[in-house]
Amino acid sequence: MDYKSIHGKVMNLDPKIRLVTICDLNGNIMHSGHREGVENLLSPEESKKSLELAVNAWKTRSTLQSKIGKGKYVLAEYEKIKRITMPLDDGHILYITTETDADHSKIIEYARREAG
Repeated sequence: MDYKSIHGKVMNLDPKIRLVTICDLNGNIMHSGHREGVENLLSPEESKKSLELAVNAWKTRSTLQSKIGKGKYVLAEYEKIKRITMPLDDGHILYITTETDADHSKIIEYARREAG
């Protein structure tokens, strides 16, 4: 899988996307990068912790998959950012942060198409 290419396609979907990270279900980062000129709100350690929490939450939700179906995405909205977590394939997650005024529905729809 060409993680760099997928990262670039997703990053180019919308100028309000701040960060795109592709990782496996163990939290190992395959490719990641912030938009040029975007200020990091978290330290590297905090960013790693946030990613770990998102991956673990995704894995926990997946245990209910047989009853509620496969997860499509999770949206967390904070005062300063939105965070979208969604499957890239069965073994990888796409982790996207955006500005609060980003059209997350459009980003999710297009990211699913571009990543697929």
